[in-house]
Amino acid sequence: MKLAVFDCDGTLIDGQAAICEAMEATFAAHDLTAPARSTIRRAVGLSLPQAMRALLPESDGEQQHAMAETYKQAFRQARTEGRVSQPLFEGIRETLEALKEAGWTLAVATGMSDRGLAHCLANNGIAELFVSLQTADRHPSKPHPAMLEEAMFEAGANAEQTVMIGDTAYDMEMAKAAWVRGVGVDWGYHHPEELMKAGAEFVAETPGQLRAHLLA
Repeated sequence: MKLAVFDCDGTLIDGQAAICEAMEATFAAHDLTAPARSTIRRAVGLSLPQAMRALLPESDGEQQHAMAETYKQAFRQARTEGRVSQPLFEGIRETLEALKEAGWTLAVATGMSDRGLAHCLANNGIAELFVSLQTADRHPSKPHPAMLEEAMFEAGANAEQTVMIGDTAYDMEMAKAAWVRGVGVDWGYHHPEELMKAGAEFVAETPGQLRAHLLA
């Protein structure tokens, strides 16, 4: 048994434009000035209430909840209107298929919602590759290890057999909290130095390099 658990946005798919636009619409709806997109991207990977807390540290729980709900509505509206693009990063499909062919079991642990993740994976034609899908709808926000632990339980893997792959320090900290290996990727939201500092054993610069590292 070898289990690879992937983050989704920033690791498998590139959804930053859709996230930033929905977040800007959310702040506008609450008569607030949205942070710079570079700041918004820093919060990607956290569950929505925690992301709102990071972007509005002076806000209270009620405001964070209200803004999280507005964000969900803004994102759903954008998807309904066909304005959401979440393509796979180039080389990701080949990497997933190569791991599967080599006997790896695949799972996802993400701050996205169940609905959002299912839509994203189905649209990209990769949903059938994963045996376990863990989201913020059923778990505490990263870096809490709950979703990673549940992925291992559903896959029948232990910590020694598992690696967490992600683009943020939250992913690496979650891996450390669950006592599993953490591998970072350099095409997402946090810098390689942050990933290494958070506990990554390696940071891949390309999906091909990620594939080579895991199959070595």
